[in-house]
Amino acid sequence: MGFGGMNVRLKNRRYMFMKSSSKRVTSSKVASTASKILRDNRYGKAAKSVAASALSQAKSKKK
Repeated sequence: MGFGGMNVRLKNRRYMFMKSSSKRVTSSKVASTASKILRDNRYGKAAKSVAASALSQAKSKKK
């Protein structure tokens, strides 16, 4: 099983997004940042694509 990753630099911060076949869930902090990226028009397609991917793996807040 191989692991790949994508490094993204946003606002002078570096985030590492890992591809994995395990059932890991995006943390709430990363999900919050991803949400902000998707709402902000200053970010490009690649950043929004990574943010959308991270957000799709986050836990739902629905009860």
